[in-house]
Amino acid sequence: MAGHSHWAGIKHKKALIDNKRGKLWGKLSKAIIVAAKMGGGDPDQNPRLRLAIADAKSGRMPKDTISRAIKKGTGELEGGNFEEIVYEGYGAGGVAVYCDILTDNRNRTAPEIRKLFEINDGKLGATGCVAWMFECKGLFMISAEKTNEDTLMELALEAGAEDVQLNNDKFELKCDPETYSDVAEALEKAAIVSDVQQLTRIPSTTVDLDAATAKKVLRLMESLDDHDDVQSVSANFNIPETVLSTMTED
Repeated sequence: MAGHSHWAGIKHKKALIDNKRGKLWGKLSKAIIVAAKMGGGDPDQNPRLRLAIADAKSGRMPKDTISRAIKKGTGELEGGNFEEIVYEGYGAGGVAVYCDILTDNRNRTAPEIRKLFEINDGKLGATGCVAWMFECKGLFMISAEKTNEDTLMELALEAGAEDVQLNNDKFELKCDPETYSDVAEALEKAAIVSDVQQLTRIPSTTVDLDAATAKKVLRLMESLDDHDDVQSVSANFNIPETVLSTMTED
C-alpha cells in the first residue's frame, strides 16, 4: 500500500482524536491565517484561502473560528505572525520524508523537528534533498459503499479530477491543487462524503518496507504529525499487503 494512501488512512483516524483536543483546528487555523495574509481575505479572489477554508470545513471547524482566522491573517485581529518552512529528511530504510511547516519561531521548531527524526531512526537532511521526489496533488478517499465507480468517475472528471481508482474498499481520487476546491464542492453537492480530503505530496517512486522498518517509519510520521508546527508530512514508503497483514495481526 503506497505511503500516501496508508498514511492518509491513519491520519483520518488520528484526526478524529486530534479534533477533540483542538490540535486539528489549530493547524487548519494556521493554514487559513497564512493564506489570508499572503493573498487577502476574499476566498473568491484567493485560491489558496479557498483551499484552506475547504479543508477547515472538512474538519468541521465552526464558521466563526474560520472567520477569526481570516481576520488574523488580514491583520484585523492579532496573532497572524507565521512563516512557511519546509524540512526534508530520511526515515528508517532510506524513506524520503517531506514536512510542510508553519511556525512563529523558526529557532524553536528546527531543533525540535531534528530531534524527532533522530529519536525515530531518521535524519534531517539538507533543503532539496527529497523535494524532487514529490508532486503536490489533491487526494480524496471515498468508501466504495458510498457511491459507484461510474457516478464518481463522471462527477470527478467533470469537476477537473485527473484519476479515479478503486483501492481495496476505497476509491482514490486525485486532482491538481488548482481544481481541489472544485472537486471538493462537487462531491459536497452530490452528498458524497470523503473519508479523506487533503492536499498531499505524492512520491514518484516508493520504497518497500518490511514490518520492523514500517513500524519505525510510521512512528516517525505520527511523531512529526503530532508536532503543532507540522501542517503535513509526506513520505515515499510502500507497505506490501503481505507485510501489512502481519502488522495488523501484531
